[in-house]
Amino acid sequence: MHDARVQVLVAGAGTVGLTAALFLARHGVDVLAVERQPGLSEHPRATGVGPRTLEILREAGLAEAIDEVAVDMAKGSLGKIKGETLASADALTRPAPPARRAPVPGPRPTVEPPQEVGPGRIRGTCPQNRLDAVLLPAARRHGATVLYGTELVSFSQDDEGVTAILDGPDGRRSVRADYLVAADGVQSPVRAALAIPTTGPGPLGGPKVNILFRADLTSLTRGHSFVACEITRPDFHGMLMTIDGDREWVLHFGYDPDAGESARDFTPERCRDLVHSALGSRAPEVEIVSVLPWRIRALVASRFSDGRVFLAGDAAHAVPPLGAFGMNTGIADAHNLAWKLALVLRGRAAPDLLDTYDAERRPVGALAVEQARLRLADPRLHWDASPALAAERARAGVVNSPVVHLGCRYDSTAVIAPVTDLPSHEDITLDLDGAPGSRVPHLWVTRDGARISTLDLVRSRFTVLAGPRGAAWIQAATGVADRLGLELGAELITTDPDAGPDTVLDPGGRWPAAAGITPGGALLVRPDGFVAWRAADLPDSGRDLERVLIRLLGLKTDVRRG
Repeated sequence: MHDARVQVLVAGAGTVGLTAALFLARHGVDVLAVERQPGLSEHPRATGVGPRTLEILREAGLAEAIDEVAVDMAKGSLGKIKGETLASADALTRPAPPARRAPVPGPRPTVEPPQEVGPGRIRGTCPQNRLDAVLLPAARRHGATVLYGTELVSFSQDDEGVTAILDGPDGRRSVRADYLVAADGVQSPVRAALAIPTTGPGPLGGPKVNILFRADLTSLTRGHSFVACEITRPDFHGMLMTIDGDREWVLHFGYDPDAGESARDFTPERCRDLVHSALGSRAPEVEIVSVLPWRIRALVASRFSDGRVFLAGDAAHAVPPLGAFGMNTGIADAHNLAWKLALVLRGRAAPDLLDTYDAERRPVGALAVEQARLRLADPRLHWDASPALAAERARAGVVNSPVVHLGCRYDSTAVIAPVTDLPSHEDITLDLDGAPGSRVPHLWVTRDGARISTLDLVRSRFTVLAGPRGAAWIQAATGVADRLGLELGAELITTDPDAGPDTVLDPGGRWPAAAGITPGGALLVRPDGFVAWRAADLPDSGRDLERVLIRLLGLKTDVRRG
């Protein structure tokens, strides 16, 4: 007998664990997430929310909530600067940028806007603690159970499920789950228990502390803003990072265990002295909020799954900080896995579908680690993305950050005829062309007068996106959904404003070219927004789509439901 029964247990309720809980719950899965820490972390950790993450959060209806807690960094940020202290940094001694002028009244010249890669926009950065504060209530609203102060202490698995022992405020109890998702960090106890090896150099450089503090630094910044200030002098080396552009900052500072130092040595008093030393001024009143030991690591698990257990986030791949690839890659892991678990648990897909998680996400994790390492080796190639350095980036193997965030292409049995080569390592717009295995192209279209993205049409389900002459696809999708018992959306993207109610209108007729189809063709898009199949023209029969879905989901014809 077990004390509780759930479909999916998530070990770890940091950002990746909360994302997994949120999307599993949105797909109707009974999910329990447990976290050994007593509550949400107040430490910001990562601050860069990538474009793919914004799309994922938009799918969950959280775009406005994230924008509200984001930090506006549009005030003429200097990016990365250097100095012996913040007070002596040359960049801050220059005149601050002038205030923006009010727009001149009158007609503006018509300029064609640049092609947007995706619909996700926030005002600046979103520290990870603020993001978690949005994810937690959202996960609970959708029905996920999230318990803090509760640790997964052991587990075992068999052919039918996973038995876990949890230690919480009310003592120990056992939980039986169909599957376990390990989002339990870079030193993942779950990964260790499964004896899953890792590849990569592991720790890079010595250990550090991340000192979160509050202070009014306006007398030092002189009207400027910056992302990071590297403090370099013979007796001191650290990195001062902006968190909210106003009063919250972090100082990264290394220490040497061989010299007898440890994280315990960083008392509030010592941290305050270090901050004043980095600032070059004892004038600001400094409040030390928290101190977090950490270390740069670069590693990838040799497999992301073991039986009924799946690794996600830092448990699967530890990514150096440059490029903002770590947290964002982990969020995409959780998003990729959630819909697959949901379909298998509902009997709408064969368990073999879960093998595609490792096939799809492990190469992405390896790419993120590699790209972050290259940037760490030559930070110039990260901080300076100008065209002037394009040739040097190419020689070093550095791919532009948006391509890493959005340009991955999946090669697995959950994609028909995948196109795996990236057309460009510099220009992301060339990568999102409707090719099977890539994220569906984004275009702004309208429905009932409201502007929406083609990504918004997917709505967490398999969806057929047909061209303006592809009405046969809509009819075929309706029949297939009934025969397979599968939720299957179908949208006709048309140029005809009189096509009827609920029409998706593309006045410029851009969709076929963007998707790589004729006006009679269609894309079959997976619940995670990736193209599973591209049909260039009209179907030969309504059974074409059915055969494709049976193959994608690993179904047998004799298990179809009418």
